[in-house]
Amino acid sequence: MYCQNCGSPVESSAGFCAKCGSSQRIESGLGAVAPAQAAYTAYTARPTGGKSDTMRWIGQGWELVKDDLGTFVLMTIVMMVVNGAVPVLLQGATTAGFQAACGKRLRGRKAEVGDLFEGFQFFASTLGAHIVIAILAFVGLIFFIIPGLVVAAMYNFTFLFIIDKRMDMGAAMRASHAVVKQDYFGYTLFLIVLGLLNIAGVLCLLVGLLVTIPITFAAISVAYQDAVGFEPR
Repeated sequence: MYCQNCGSPVESSAGFCAKCGSSQRIESGLGAVAPAQAAYTAYTARPTGGKSDTMRWIGQGWELVKDDLGTFVLMTIVMMVVNGAVPVLLQGATTAGFQAACGKRLRGRKAEVGDLFEGFQFFASTLGAHIVIAILAFVGLIFFIIPGLVVAAMYNFTFLFIIDKRMDMGAAMRASHAVVKQDYFGYTLFLIVLGLLNIAGVLCLLVGLLVTIPITFAAISVAYQDAVGFEPR
């Protein structure tokens, strides 16, 4: 599992983070202390070795979307309309909501268009993360493009940590980085391939984006499932 405050790896039985010193325990309603793994902010990483698997993730993302294509296409249309009506401010929340829907499908439950708005429960965290990541990626892109891509890859799982683990913006960004730093090259390549997939969607008279955008979110969710694992809700 990872520290609730700084995102560093900690033992599941640890009461405090060795790096930042923050407590990994929460108070229960009766004043007792409960282990961190019982808290909504804690999680256990899966033993995948931290390596990326781009083509398998994209392939599984397509299989996930294909089984409920109509819902995902409609969700993409709604997301485009919402984000277009209020640029920037809502993009983080809708991203988190879309990924929550993908997480439901991975847990064997049916996704619904209404899942898109689940991210609004974490509006402040998703908005802050979207703005900070966009600024960092833009600054990185100025420096020969590659640093910007690496930065974008580093924080690719931020919105999933926010909506799945109920982490705040800072902890979610640190946790995402903790996963990606195990294979910077592989995760950056994963992001580049997803970008090329969406460029192909644009070339298909933009209509292709109605399929490539859901595949992108689904593939990222599959990668998160492999590296971290969704909470059993």
